[in-house]
Amino acid sequence: MPSTPSATTAAAPSSADPDGADLRAARRRLILDAAGLSVSAVAFGLVYGLAARAAGFTLIEVAAMSVFVLSGAAQFAAIGLITGGAPWAAIVLLTTLLNARHVLYSAALAPWLTERPRLTRAAMAHVLTDETFGLALPHFRRVGRADVPGYWLATLFIVPTFIGANLIGFIGGQTIPDPSRFGIDIVFPAAMAGIAASLVSGRRELVAAVAGAVLAVGAGLLIGPSAGIVVGGLLAPAVALLVPRSSPPSDQELAEDYAPGPIGHHAHPSLDE
Repeated sequence: MPSTPSATTAAAPSSADPDGADLRAARRRLILDAAGLSVSAVAFGLVYGLAARAAGFTLIEVAAMSVFVLSGAAQFAAIGLITGGAPWAAIVLLTTLLNARHVLYSAALAPWLTERPRLTRAAMAHVLTDETFGLALPHFRRVGRADVPGYWLATLFIVPTFIGANLIGFIGGQTIPDPSRFGIDIVFPAAMAGIAASLVSGRRELVAAVAGAVLAVGAGLLIGPSAGIVVGGLLAPAVALLVPRSSPPSDQELAEDYAPGPIGHHAHPSLDE
């Protein structure tokens, strides 16, 4: 369908820098949000360090897994499978499935970053965690374009914090005979619930969040916690897509969803035909 000039020019976010004051305000909010999530990164990192020590990992192994894998849920799953004597093929398969949600994260951020160099996108992808996604996407929407320095700013609050907490938890684990009595294992699900709430902006997002929780808990009880994460993460978006929008999307909404780039440039091909 041919697009009108107003749909292709006025509605699309501009690649020009937003007003300096607006950008500074958006980054201040990003820093506050990131500081709040960094608390959960510390607690979750400590739990992982303690668990890895109890499983017989060395300090170098703990650090290497956090640097190269950098996925808390997959790291915990790997610890359980390794200590249980599971074959490496099963460990790789399960951790890959647990990380499948990052494909959806990448797909959501990709239209904002189409003009960025491939090396930049690869580096950003490596540090794309649940927390950095939950911080970056709302920030990009507020700014109206990709703010790569803001992305790295958010990452600095999460990734080094998590890795440092791993090492502290590992080293200090010998002084804590029973870490579970502190209840810090609840921090990760609480942080994920907070991230999900911050991303809910409409009916479909709400349905996806509720469906994900129901499916994850159900599959977790019937099969196991790891299966619950996979089932909830893969099926919840499909359920949400069955829900109609509350109203037809406006030109502005289409531009925000499909054209986060320069004026006149669209990531969705139907808008360019």
